[in-house]
Amino acid sequence: MLTFTDRATEVVRAFLDQSSGELEALRISAQPGSPVAPRFELTLISMDEREDGEMEIEGPGFPVVIRLGDSGQLEGATVDFVERVNESGFEVKTLAQATPPTPVPSSGAPEGEIADRVRGVLDTQVNPAISAHGGMISLVEVQDTEIFVQMSGGCQGCAMSRMTLRQGVERMLRQAIPELTAVHDVTDHDSGENPFFQH
Repeated sequence: MLTFTDRATEVVRAFLDQSSGELEALRISAQPGSPVAPRFELTLISMDEREDGEMEIEGPGFPVVIRLGDSGQLEGATVDFVERVNESGFEVKTLAQATPPTPVPSSGAPEGEIADRVRGVLDTQVNPAISAHGGMISLVEVQDTEIFVQMSGGCQGCAMSRMTLRQGVERMLRQAIPELTAVHDVTDHDSGENPFFQH
């Protein structure tokens, strides 16, 4: 049901060992928020702290406690421990997040009013700003009010690419085109040859 990376397993076991037997299990609980990108809280507990409506599943050498209502979201999820420049912590990637939607290939460049407006924002605001890093963002596909973009150059594989897209690019696009409901990044970041910020 759940997969733990080697790093996540190592960190959980280290914390459990440090507790001298007081903490025995890992609780994973979904937090209120977007069903598309759910947030999860991970806490170490003793088995006495189990609540009604929670179930125990076998983790890699330790028990994992989850709410029955969260089991659907956690089916097939991966638990990782990530260490970035300014933060470190557990990260749960659900099956839906691991397989982002892929656009239906179109014959040529996307057409229509939304496509034209998106290209206008990319050409006049976004790409001039990220060209200093050797990056570029292109519109790949439009489906109703959802758009699919691709990063290239210094943005492809850049450790800051997700933040750039969510905090900067998506905000600019939504201000200019309020009817947009989603911005999907379909870039193959693993094959980036010259990222501005290395992972």
